[in-house]
Amino acid sequence: MTQLPDHYRDSIKQQRTATPSISCVVPAYNEAANLPTLLEILSKQLQELTNAWEIIVVDDGSSDATFGVMLGWTRVPGVRFIKLSRNFGKEAALTAGITRAVGDVVILIDADMQHPITLIPQMLAQWQQGYDCAYAVRESREEESLVKRLGTALLYKLMNAGGHFKLPINAGDYRLMDRSMVTALLALPERNRFMKGLYAWVGFNAVAVPFTPHQRAAGKSSFSLRRLSSLGLTGLTAFSYLPLRIWSGVGAVVAMLAFAYGAYVTVEKLLFGNNLPGWPTVVAGIMFFNGIMLLSIGILGEYVGRIYEEVKQRPLYIISGEIGTGHITLHDSAATPRV
Repeated sequence: MTQLPDHYRDSIKQQRTATPSISCVVPAYNEAANLPTLLEILSKQLQELTNAWEIIVVDDGSSDATFGVMLGWTRVPGVRFIKLSRNFGKEAALTAGITRAVGDVVILIDADMQHPITLIPQMLAQWQQGYDCAYAVRESREEESLVKRLGTALLYKLMNAGGHFKLPINAGDYRLMDRSMVTALLALPERNRFMKGLYAWVGFNAVAVPFTPHQRAAGKSSFSLRRLSSLGLTGLTAFSYLPLRIWSGVGAVVAMLAFAYGAYVTVEKLLFGNNLPGWPTVVAGIMFFNGIMLLSIGILGEYVGRIYEEVKQRPLYIISGEIGTGHITLHDSAATPRV
């Protein structure tokens, strides 16, 4: 938790209204069974907090009835629907929604009903106290598999090792952000986006709000272990040089060991006349060093591949359709939606 100086807190509090305009971004992939319940509860919650609100559902290339469900909901004032041309991934869907949001504050929430909507008033209260971001932190991961828990812990440890910023442990995408933080996020141009890292990188005054996730209401998660591993690798290569530094160290150690072993064999031959080791030692050494080199090249290739993706400068996502209107006007918010 970031502690704000009292004078700064008081200054920010005076500038913030009790009823800001609120944009709520909901990325959705095959969530047709969950969206009606989510939208009903979420819209009621927002109506209790402000008159100026909007819910932006971003369909990330769903193959179920998400489009049909949302066609009916877009007739409800306050609900907007963005359909991407295909599945670009959650990070792209979040960015698409953030880009279109015009509220003084922007809330990111999943469509699977695991994020408790009742947490929103607490987040808003923290914003009114002067914080720029209130992010939800899981109190426990006991319901997850052992492999996922270990993988998540390893990722956080690697990314926080020697970095210029710290990634909050067990924090996800569920958060409320001030317009200033949203503007900073939209100024970041990279295509390989790891949103959890970007939230932390832009900084701002943030506070953690603990929560216990609900059970998924319907369906199953689309995040397989393979996709989670891929996302973790994207985050690691986007925000850390640690893998490169590790293998630089490994290379130096192996080179020193090889030099020491060569010196030992040479001295043994000169002093004692022992025969030089034969083919088994040579073959084992060659295979070992080749394995080290190939692994090092693979790690380096991950970074080169990210560079290749960036220099092509393809759009992060493509919108095939957008319908619905929010309850926010330009009079309610100074933000201008980007195209």
